[in-house]
Amino acid sequence: MRSRSESLEFALLGLLSQGPLHGYELRKRMIAIYGPFRALSFSVLYPQLHRMLEEKLIEESVSDIGGLSRRSRIVYAITKAGQNRFDELTHSSGPEAWEDESFEVRFAFFGPTPRGNRVAILEGRHRRLVEKAEILRAATASDELPEGLDKYLVEWRRHSLESAEREIAWLEEMINTERKSS
Repeated sequence: MRSRSESLEFALLGLLSQGPLHGYELRKRMIAIYGPFRALSFSVLYPQLHRMLEEKLIEESVSDIGGLSRRSRIVYAITKAGQNRFDELTHSSGPEAWEDESFEVRFAFFGPTPRGNRVAILEGRHRRLVEKAEILRAATASDELPEGLDKYLVEWRRHSLESAEREIAWLEEMINTERKSS
């Protein structure tokens, strides 16, 4: 999942593998995965759904809402090809699975991901964050402000290092738990 589009496709396939959903409900669940501070507008969601329809990964049908409204809604469902694509993605554990852009989406669908792949993804994420923490640690080690950096950027680096260290500790717990569950 090298791009946001691929990450979005994976998340949509994961949600639709749980059952058919209409666009508003898909967006609501996607925001739950991505978090409230990463905007997912309908102008991003619907073009992605359209691409997935063209690739026959999903299909659409019209459903009556019922109740007081007489409107119909388009409901999306995963196809056999879409389920195969989702299964293929859950069985992959390369670098794209642990990068910042896609790790949280992959983690959101760890349930259907094979245990060995979960461990590989967690270990890859762990390695990536250890590298990042080392770079940040070296950058924050000096008491002098590097030229061009103000105290706020230095503070942001310190905060980023603390965040990486917390995630590293959490990943170590997750890796140990996954290894014990075999």
